[in-house]
Amino acid sequence: MSTLREDAAPVEVIKPPGVWTRTRRGRTAILYLLPSIILFGVFVFYPMFRTIYLSFFLTDQRGEAAVFVGLDNYRYLLESAAFLNSAKATILFVLYTVPAGVILALFLALIANEKLKGIGFFRTIYSSTMGVSVAAASVVWLFMFHPSIGMFNRFLALFDIGQIQWLLDPDWALFSVAISTIWMNTGFSFLILLGGLQNINEHLYESAKIDGAGYFYQLRRITLPMLSPTLFFIITISLINAFQSFGQIDILTKGGPAQSTNLIVYSIYREAFVNYQFGTASAQAVFLFLCILVVTILQFRFGERKVHYQ
Repeated sequence: MSTLREDAAPVEVIKPPGVWTRTRRGRTAILYLLPSIILFGVFVFYPMFRTIYLSFFLTDQRGEAAVFVGLDNYRYLLESAAFLNSAKATILFVLYTVPAGVILALFLALIANEKLKGIGFFRTIYSSTMGVSVAAASVVWLFMFHPSIGMFNRFLALFDIGQIQWLLDPDWALFSVAISTIWMNTGFSFLILLGGLQNINEHLYESAKIDGAGYFYQLRRITLPMLSPTLFFIITISLINAFQSFGQIDILTKGGPAQSTNLIVYSIYREAFVNYQFGTASAQAVFLFLCILVVTILQFRFGERKVHYQ
């Protein structure tokens, strides 16, 4: 028969917080979140729901809903050759820019991660495109693509290759804009990937060297698996940014020639602020939102399987 010690300290029983305490904490949390809720509500949620609302109407020149048409705006888009061409151009633009941009940024990050004298200068050069606005960069590329005085055609002339109408030929225009976009986005991707590389534990490489592993084996077995969360982030962000590209299109080609660079975002702009058809423009915006949402979900559904979290 067990006995209790008379001098034993009493056990303190922790009671769960009551309803009033939880309510007070909830109110306090909402007060802290209120500024963010207001900002998101004004600049994100209201425009989003307003866009969905207008997509079911024909609008006047002020953008006010005039005639309810239901799903007719969406049917019009699916039957419109111009919109289908915009969707095709957008998909090609994404395929041109995202894989090439990520691979280029990864290559530069691997070089800049080497411990060499003066490597800091090259890191600054590689990331310098982050400090250049889309408008300024597009003007520079506009001169570089110029058919007579541009750098690219002058370079081709050295090898007796005929001039290319970079921004005036429908076969080259989208590819040319993709080149400039890759250059603009390289700085951000490079900087993020370089930070991911420098966060990898050096002991892993030291152990691999002791075992006789070469550079490419270390790259395949250590670097890429440990860098996979950063790569996953960069690919996701690059996909979203590619779908939303606008500034370089507006400055370099304005959707031409022959609508070859008329991406969905630029088509939305022209439909709303040139043709004053806010209903169909809103339907295009909803379609673009759904495309980005589906691509992002697929990216998380299948791409995250290959991500190795430490």
